[in-house]
Amino acid sequence: PKLDKVDIVFATQDSYDYLKRRSSNLIDFEFEAPENPLLVNLNTQLYSWTIENLVKNAIDAMKGKGQLKISITNSGKEVFIQVSDTGKGINKARYKKIFEPGFTSKKRGWGLGLSLSKRIIEDYHQGKIKVLHSELKKGTTIQIALKLL
Repeated sequence: PKLDKVDIVFATQDSYDYLKRRSSNLIDFEFEAPENPLLVNLNTQLYSWTIENLVKNAIDAMKGKGQLKISITNSGKEVFIQVSDTGKGINKARYKKIFEPGFTSKKRGWGLGLSLSKRIIEDYHQGKIKVLHSELKKGTTIQIALKLL
């Protein structure tokens, strides 16, 4: 896929706004990001799909009701995009397993969303995606790291 020089704050905000408009009012959305643009090499469509997948998984984990936060921070060399929810959480033993094709905790689903997200972020964008933190019955934070230009 073609990568362009894109402001990750704008691209994330755009996906966030789209998803917020189409989600239940029972989800308390929060977005936190720097005011200034942060440029990365990005395929906007694939990135947007990844954010959508992470948000939909978070909403599923919260059974459609809870708090969902997307935050962006800048380390100087990398930008970190975190999607946090107040859902059921993930057992630490499954942190890496959730990104394997076919893994699902849902009654319906193919278990391909997170494995595709991993491929989009790591193979196409040379970034990283991981479970940053999770606590059973309290929630999960998934983090994407991308190199700044």
